[in-house]
Amino acid sequence: MKGLELCEQYYREEGLPLLNRYFPSFIGRMAVGLVGDGSDCFGFDDNISRDHDWGPGFCIWLNQNDYRSFSQELEEALQKLPAGFKGYNRKMSVWGTDRVGIFETVAFYSKFIGLTRAPNTYDEWLMIPDNNLAACTNGRVFHDPLGEFTSWRKSLLVFYPEDVRLKKIAARCMTCGQSGQYNFPRCIKRKEFFAAQYAETKFCSDIISMVFLINRKYSPFYKWMHHALKELSLLGAWTFDMVSRLVTSQNYTVKEKIIEEISLKLIKEIRNQGLSNNNSTFLADHGPEVLSRIQDTGLKKRNVWVG
Repeated sequence: MKGLELCEQYYREEGLPLLNRYFPSFIGRMAVGLVGDGSDCFGFDDNISRDHDWGPGFCIWLNQNDYRSFSQELEEALQKLPAGFKGYNRKMSVWGTDRVGIFETVAFYSKFIGLTRAPNTYDEWLMIPDNNLAACTNGRVFHDPLGEFTSWRKSLLVFYPEDVRLKKIAARCMTCGQSGQYNFPRCIKRKEFFAAQYAETKFCSDIISMVFLINRKYSPFYKWMHHALKELSLLGAWTFDMVSRLVTSQNYTVKEKIIEEISLKLIKEIRNQGLSNNNSTFLADHGPEVLSRIQDTGLKKRNVWVG
């Protein structure tokens, strides 16, 4: 059973009856679900994932006043829940003690985005790592009659403002072109194989990031970036297959050809979206073109490499 399904069943069958019994007047003020760090929140967990921070459990999010008023009583009540459920027990680690339990809503989101409100400037959006935004908008909300937690969630799921998205795509054009099309073959010619491996990895990471941006989805933690491609409708499965071929090939000539094929495919998509009119086959030549589509004057003037 996937962790997300296990946790929702645990809440429905064990958590909800307990909350109704001990907090009948407050349950309408609680948001409950499973969101945050961990492969189970993305639905990517497997048998290997179950060795730590996995098993029955759920999050309860409260507004600031409610958290101050009854979080301690709520914590004591939750201790009455059975440790095991459907043959599974939650396995905890020193690094995963705060993945389930009781949270204050603003503090929960602030941990990921560094703000006590949703971002509302370009700089605020640009400072938040993609994987942090993916982590605080993943998973599932089981119950939220008050709507505060879901309101935060919806405001972030709208995705980056378009100018920020374009700034990031422009930067990816530059770094992908530099690491993959330019530096990788040069490193091979010099027999600088560590540098070549680094350039290949950098190219893959930034290409995957660009495909997420094209799909208007946040890219998750590096361990799940490649896996998560399969869920994207636009070039997702294709990029997954191509990157798989690239990293498993032992032939440097084949690797160069795959890098070029991936680059040309992304250039075609960028042009199809009207983000560049350049006919160049070098990705970095399209970065300034994408940057020029930004409407905000200040953001358009920034270094094309940064994003």
